[in-house]
Amino acid sequence: MEHHYAHFWLDPKFWVAVSFVLFVLLVAKTAWTQLTGRLDARGERIRNELAEAAQLRAEAEAMRQQAIADRAAALAEAEDLIARARAEAERLAQAAAVEAETAAKRRERMAMDRIAAAEAGAVAEVRNAAAEIAVVAAREVLAQTVDAEADAALIDAAVADLPRALKAA
Repeated sequence: MEHHYAHFWLDPKFWVAVSFVLFVLLVAKTAWTQLTGRLDARGERIRNELAEAAQLRAEAEAMRQQAIADRAAALAEAEDLIARARAEAERLAQAAAVEAETAAKRRERMAMDRIAAAEAGAVAEVRNAAAEIAVVAAREVLAQTVDAEADAALIDAAVADLPRALKAA
């Protein structure tokens, strides 16, 4: 049994359909608002993350450039240290060579002084020995050749020659 209404707005199915459409429109508007809000929030979050990632990338690139510069500076400093160390080693080697040469000359001089001292000592000993031998030989010669008369003549000659020797001195 189907019932016909004079006007369609009097039909309860119409009002059910209208209320359903209104409900769907309200729910769709609310859902659309929430969905677009969530999408906008997600888009904003993604934009923020991209901006942060770009900032982090820029910072990482700056840190990389700084690390490269630090590495280059460290290499330059190391090369400078090596060059200074080589120069210092060369200077020390030259100083050691000069010092060794000086020490060798000093030792040679000391050895020459010792040799000269030993030579002078030996010459003095030889002179002393020669003088002693000459004195002994002169005693023997004088003892054999000079007698009391010759001795008196020598003394008289020495006394007579004394005034002339004193004037000369």
